[in-house]
Amino acid sequence: MSLQTRFRFWVGATLRRSRMESEMDAELRFHVESFTEDLVRNGVPCAEAARRARIEFGAIEKTKEECREARGAKIMETLMQDVRFGARMLRKSPGFTAVAVLTLALGIGANTAIFSLVDGILLRPLPFATSQNLVSISGTFPKGAFVALREQMQSLDAAAYFEGHEFNLTGRGEPLRLSAVLVSAEFFSVLGERPEIGRTFYPGEDIAGKDDCVVLSHSLWQERFGADPSILGRSIELEGVSREVIGVMPAEFTFPSAKTQVWLPLHNDPRDTVAYWAGDFMPLIGRLRPSSTIPQARAEIRMFQSRVAKLFPWPMPADWNADISVVELRNGMVTDVRGRLFLLLGAVGLILLIACVNVANLALSRAATREKEIAVRTAMGAERSRVMRQLLTESVLLALFGGLLGVALAIEGLHLLKAALPADTPRLANAHIDWRVLAFTCGLAVLTGLLFGLAPALHSSRATLAQSLSAATRGAGVSISNRLRGALAIAEVAFAVLLVIAAGLLIRSFVALSHVDPGFRAERVLTARVTPNQAFCGEPSRCISFYRELLGRIQGVPGVNSVAVVNTLPLGGRVAKRSLEIENEPVAPGNAMPLFWMDLVTPDYLRVMKIPVVAGRGFNSADDSGNPHVAIVTTATARRFWPGRSPVGSHVRLSGDKDWRTVVGIVSDVRAYDLQKNVPDWINGTIYFPYATNATLEDGRVPSDMTLVIQSSLDESQLQNVLRRTIADLNPEVPASEVKTMRAIVSEAVSTPASTTVLFVAFAALALVLGLIGIYGVLSFLVSRRSREIGIRLALGAQRRDVLWLVMREGAKFSILGISLGLACALGITRLLTSELYGVSPADPATFLVTALLMAAVTLLACYVPTRRAMRVDPLVALRNE
Repeated sequence: MSLQTRFRFWVGATLRRSRMESEMDAELRFHVESFTEDLVRNGVPCAEAARRARIEFGAIEKTKEECREARGAKIMETLMQDVRFGARMLRKSPGFTAVAVLTLALGIGANTAIFSLVDGILLRPLPFATSQNLVSISGTFPKGAFVALREQMQSLDAAAYFEGHEFNLTGRGEPLRLSAVLVSAEFFSVLGERPEIGRTFYPGEDIAGKDDCVVLSHSLWQERFGADPSILGRSIELEGVSREVIGVMPAEFTFPSAKTQVWLPLHNDPRDTVAYWAGDFMPLIGRLRPSSTIPQARAEIRMFQSRVAKLFPWPMPADWNADISVVELRNGMVTDVRGRLFLLLGAVGLILLIACVNVANLALSRAATREKEIAVRTAMGAERSRVMRQLLTESVLLALFGGLLGVALAIEGLHLLKAALPADTPRLANAHIDWRVLAFTCGLAVLTGLLFGLAPALHSSRATLAQSLSAATRGAGVSISNRLRGALAIAEVAFAVLLVIAAGLLIRSFVALSHVDPGFRAERVLTARVTPNQAFCGEPSRCISFYRELLGRIQGVPGVNSVAVVNTLPLGGRVAKRSLEIENEPVAPGNAMPLFWMDLVTPDYLRVMKIPVVAGRGFNSADDSGNPHVAIVTTATARRFWPGRSPVGSHVRLSGDKDWRTVVGIVSDVRAYDLQKNVPDWINGTIYFPYATNATLEDGRVPSDMTLVIQSSLDESQLQNVLRRTIADLNPEVPASEVKTMRAIVSEAVSTPASTTVLFVAFAALALVLGLIGIYGVLSFLVSRRSREIGIRLALGAQRRDVLWLVMREGAKFSILGISLGLACALGITRLLTSELYGVSPADPATFLVTALLMAAVTLLACYVPTRRAMRVDPLVALRNE
């Protein structure tokens, strides 16, 4: 339909409505006049006849409404009338409209920003074909178990992947350390993804001898290879191994994480028993086959788990994968952040409720000025439902204006949220404002308008003309219920208390976490990962010599105090583990040997990191000879495996080794995994070995990639330059990456709780401000309403302090009831924060007490201005105005 046609249609419809209204007026007027003339002819006086005619036909406006319905007038036309009238009324009250719109915009904007995160991370479908059929299998499996599962599962096609691998890209300029993911051959087909150019892995290309190929990420292809399509079929050097580039994935494909730069096939070799059954334990994904369901797949995987342990060449722990299940892949990817996002959504929900209460109180105050208008409309025949519909339309219109401004605030707020959240938050890049979020905002605005407008509409629509005039004669001015306004103020304080307590608990938790002793000192310690090719370290002596030469050169740099290397830096996000046998501690049948976090270090490591030696001694240069083999354990490990006695002099042995190693010392515990715990729950202890004694990883290799730790008085940038030059001189194909201070690493360890705490503190501050405004508004209204009473009291001799007590008592009542209700609710609700807290109970008495005192102070501040105004009331002026 053209614009001209639409215009003609609109003009025609307007003229038809106008003609219909004119005809209806003329018809009603004709009937009233005819009835009046009949009464006059029968001897009734003209005035009396007109009065009887009006009574006979009833309220004119009501009759018009009935006529419109009888003629089929559309509800939309009535709605448009209400919208136009509501817009005029809001325009007549610019102060009320501005305050209400801004208040609602804060609440709606915060909810929109958080919902965009929830939508992008939790709700939005994965960008894969028929993503609803993709599932995640909880638990982890070695290669042998995965191959058996892949062959036996009937309900789904399974694929495996393992993150955390890194490879050096060499032979093409400066060496580059790449983040790699090892995947099974079915990985891409299970996800339903096709490459941008080339192909992905064929079935069987994850078998040893057929796995010399690689798939590149789009970002690596562009940045390192200039988006050259001729890269297909050419070979690149990864860890000194030549691999053929067979494909490049699209830019939007980043599974399992945005850090992934290359995908390599698994190296499945059943002949290598240790690597095949005890190497990388990998997470699995799958695609449901036609007519299969998640419950069927869940039952089948549990049946498989009950018999897979028999396939292992050694006994497996009974609790291995005990809670295995099958869930949607989308849910499996965001398990760690789901609870945190819902907590934030609940917090902004409280903000919106507080905003609604505030605007409801404003609407009640504004309704007082319109009470006579509504009473007159009711007297003229407007039904109560019609009045309520008009008032609710105004409220919804007000909320929609707030929603529009809220979207603008949400766009900026989303940028701040993304910056505040950890960069590795899964699917964070998917969060943005789109039609889904806008639809949510629109629905939220309508719901908000109904929520805050319902109470004022119900109350105002009860008004009658007689009640309004009676109230006026009494000088009350309004007939709004004090009880309703008080209840709203109490609810506002209670909501604010909930948020402030949550913020207080998170602050105390963050402070406790920030003051945790990590077991080392981070001052003036620079770290850098050094990653020679694993092939370079195929001969352990060559790798050991390389690091010994590197340490010697850096130690000779003026300003460097001491230097060492370690395979797993505390809080660095990497785990090296080995099963150990403890002398005279036999393992019960059916149980596995204890699993230890294994740190391989050079002799000066404990001194550089300032890790205290509690008993025995630390390492020295003589220990590098391996004669005898020595080890050091942590305090917690000593308590667990040598309770009541010292482990110094005891012996341990790596699984598969022949030689025992003597424990020569005990060091204090180090927060190696994160700041909340020393090691993961599935690791039993921590042990240190000298790097030069050829202690190997689970796959039998001496680790090639190590982390330098340097204590120096040099400037950080200056030391970085020296470090890079020294490594390049020794071996130009060895990259140095992740150069950062130890203090920065500790800061990163608290980034997740810090982001949650900052957001809750911001929400709590906003709740406090809105709560202060709400209490102020209620007391201001009460003071204005009781001006006559206060004037009479002062005229009869009341003191100013009596007026002070009168008003403050009202505020104290709202405060005490609101704080009490908020504290009671918080006792139950704050349990939801348990997983986010460290070192503080969800029912921490100190936090609850401080919050109560803070809210009391805030409410007293809100009472101050109305109280001063009440104390300044002039009795003569108050009585004259009344």
